Amino acid sequence: MKVIRELVLFGLVGVIGFIVDACVLYQLKASLGLYYGRLFSFICAVLTTWVLNRHLTFSERASGLSLLQEFSRYLGLMLGGGVVNYVSYALLVYYVEFVARQPVWGVAVGSCAGMLVNYLLARFFIFRGKMT
Repeated sequence: MKVIRELVLFGLVGVIGFIVDACVLYQLKASLGLYYGRLFSFICAVLTTWVLNRHLTFSERASGLSLLQEFSRYLGLMLGGGVVNYVSYALLVYYVEFVARQPVWGVAVGSCAGMLVNYLLARFFIFRGKMT
């Protein structure tokens, strides 16, 4: 049951990360474009999801790291899911005109594509301490 709870919370945190990602992208797309704007929006989403996941999803699991070490590792590992996320997004923006006009759909597909990768990386490489 605890793993299911983690997955549900991870998904909910992911939805919040998606909202942050999309909102930041829409704020930056005119000045930075759809590709560079997405890099910044992704970093904002990672910061948001790290804070929420450490306090909600994995609150019963310790990383044993300092905050800086934990965030650095989280950011580094989330790049795995981020690559899946960004490549899905970039391909859709490039090949699908509708997505280029409404990039929120590319963000959504990319977010879903990277979510499972990110959960597994976070669960097994950062928040791997025993459950209390």
